[in-house]
Amino acid sequence: MADVLIGFDLLDRQILDRDGEPVGKVDDVELALGEDGTPYVAALLVGQQALGDRIGGGFGRWLAGTARRLAPDPARGPIRIPYDLVAELNSAVNLSVSRELLPDPPLETWLRDHLIARIPGARDAG
Repeated sequence: MADVLIGFDLLDRQILDRDGEPVGKVDDVELALGEDGTPYVAALLVGQQALGDRIGGGFGRWLAGTARRLAPDPARGPIRIPYDLVAELNSAVNLSVSRELLPDPPLETWLRDHLIARIPGARDAG
């Protein structure tokens, strides 16, 4: 892929799966070093843990901590989408895989299971 400006081309962009279904937003990125020492984007980080770590401060620590506590495996860290799954960058980040192959953010899962599911008729919406 061509050169990417992280703050302009990636951060806060909507992520769409191969069918155009929303996956989330790019909350942060993971960088790695190539064999020649050149940094490159290794993964997109998604979810409240990544966002909280990125924004910092008291609210950021609270957001990231809440997401960690709700995660099935808190040691796993934020949701990682390997950058090689990115098919195209335009007004959104388009992936080459279906959303079902990616994990759901833990805070959204908890809210869906413990709050939204208790709303009468919520399971019928669709």
